Amino acid sequence: MSRAPMLTHSQIWTAIDRLAERAGLSSSGLAKKAGLDPTTYNKSKRITPDGRPRWPSTESVAKSLAATGTSIETFIALINEKARPIMQGVPLIGFAEAGTGGYFDDGGFPVGKGWEEISFPAVNDEHAYALEISGDSMLPAYRKGDIIVVSPAAPVRKGDRVVVKTKKGEVLVKQLARKNAKQIELQSLNSSHADRTLAMADVLWVARIVWASQ
Repeated sequence: MSRAPMLTHSQIWTAIDRLAERAGLSSSGLAKKAGLDPTTYNKSKRITPDGRPRWPSTESVAKSLAATGTSIETFIALINEKARPIMQGVPLIGFAEAGTGGYFDDGGFPVGKGWEEISFPAVNDEHAYALEISGDSMLPAYRKGDIIVVSPAAPVRKGDRVVVKTKKGEVLVKQLARKNAKQIELQSLNSSHADRTLAMADVLWVARIVWASQ
């Protein structure tokens, strides 16, 4: 009876690095986003002082998958050293168009016509969509022409970059500072633009940015 091939230390760490790259993060950035010590995935920690391989824990991998909205199936694909990012088509519109009617339902999911489509490394959300940045109000985080991919189904937490649409049709790209049942506090990505505090009664939806094209 033939044995199933065993996973190697190198394959697992390669998958961790690809997971971080896929999310637009460094390995330490991925660890921090997952609520881990920022040094958890440092290359210097992958081998013990006496030369033995150190493996990432199941808990750390699970937290990293949850933080990046990545399915276990996608992570398994990344383990293969010949793997390439799994691509899917996602709808794309210009940022200015996002403020007009007909493109989103009240939950922030893409609907209607007029969307183009681009290929993007798959996220664990069939409703993910892309926005093309216009203007300079989000510098230095995002420049004109950058593409951001938004996941309406991804959990939103303090510190995440988000897209917020108000009932007046205003679309904002900010960093989430605080959110409760009554209001949401948003930190501007550009220091020349003011932070915003909005009543939740005035907000249609909030969705997390899971990738950017820089």
